[in-house]
Formats: sequence, structure tokens, C-alpha cells
Amino acid sequence: MTVYLIHFQTALHHARHYVGFARRLQDRLTHHRQGSGARILAVCNERGIGYDLARTWEGAGRDFERKLKRCKNAARYCPVCNVHAREYRPKGGEP
Repeated sequence: MTVYLIHFQTALHHARHYVGFARRLQDRLTHHRQGSGARILAVCNERGIGYDLARTWEGAGRDFERKLKRCKNAARYCPVCNVHAREYRPKGGEP
């Protein structure tokens, strides 16, 4: 199981990141690229907004994904946006 953070190359409305969870990360990323994953990434595909996998947390589960989403500040954990991202941990720690 993996929690992952995707960084958008251009902001979509106010969003610059997507946090997700996958049992098989490569399969999930393929679904996103095909437009059959999360709706926000399908919209990125439709509008030609590029995105990249920015960070992963191997062995993390849905509870950790929820913690990251509740923080509402994914840029803090994104190494593209924040060179000190590896130092930041959501409350409750990082796996």
C-alpha cells in the first residue's frame, strides 16, 4: 500500500496537488493518465495540465492519506514546492 502526492504543473482553480492511496501504485497512475482515476486528474488531462508523481509514502494506509488530505496544505509535503518537504510530517507522524 502506498500513499502518493501528485504535483500539477499548472494550478487547476486553487488546487496544485492531489493526494491518493493505492495498493498497486503503477496501475493507479495508469488509471489517472487514462482519465479513469480521480476526477480532478481527469480534468487535468482534459485541459492539458501536466502532473507528476512528487512523493510517495510506502507502507502507508488510508488513515495516513486522510491525515494528509485533512491538512489541506499538500505543498508543505511536496518536494517540488518546498525544498524542505522531507522534514515536514503531518500530526501523528509519517510511516
